[in-house]
Amino acid sequence: MIPSSYPTASEIARLSAAMLLEIKAVNFNTKDPFILASGLPSPSYIDCRKLISYPRIRSTLMDFLTVTIMRNAGFETFDNIAGGETAGIPFAALVAERMALPMTYVRKKPKGYGRNARIEGEMSEGQNALLVEDMTTDGGSKLSFVDAIRDTGATCAHTAVIFYYDIFPETISKLGDHGVTLHHLCTWWDVLAVAKEQEAFDADTLAEVETFLKAPRDWQKAWQAANPS
Repeated sequence: MIPSSYPTASEIARLSAAMLLEIKAVNFNTKDPFILASGLPSPSYIDCRKLISYPRIRSTLMDFLTVTIMRNAGFETFDNIAGGETAGIPFAALVAERMALPMTYVRKKPKGYGRNARIEGEMSEGQNALLVEDMTTDGGSKLSFVDAIRDTGATCAHTAVIFYYDIFPETISKLGDHGVTLHHLCTWWDVLAVAKEQEAFDADTLAEVETFLKAPRDWQKAWQAANPS
């Protein structure tokens, strides 16, 4: 069912950040940083996959994501909701259910047998597809999914995520140059603000995380210099 309530974008951001903190999807560790998929260190890490195990929070966030998409992109814009393998699949299914639209998912690469397809489900030429994912850092992984969708003859000019890092200035332009608009619920800045209000972490940790968020590349270089492998 399509949600009928429309909180402001700022209230959606605050509540979304609070929910991620509540289920401990947000992790800060300045002493022993997390290693990201890129191989680079980070004192902050977020696990949006945990959301699928919390039905009340999951449902509320999917309502938020659906109304954000419709408010920003239009109520009758899309014909197909596509989830990115693997984290985007459950969220795409939940959004598709709310919008009463077909759902598909996009593989990271062809499976290597059978139809050797990247698109699972039915997507046809001329459809307007929305790519749904759990989160985005610099936007790079979205481009391959978008290209796979476009290879079917469908259009894909929008992607929606629960969480957007918003610390790498090239993200929006990278997506924009590819003809893609990003929609999101909250960012690290929203999480940091709520974490400060709730005193969810000690002051020194929050200060160090804020230093990282303001200049992530500089923080990573400094940490690597101080901790040579």
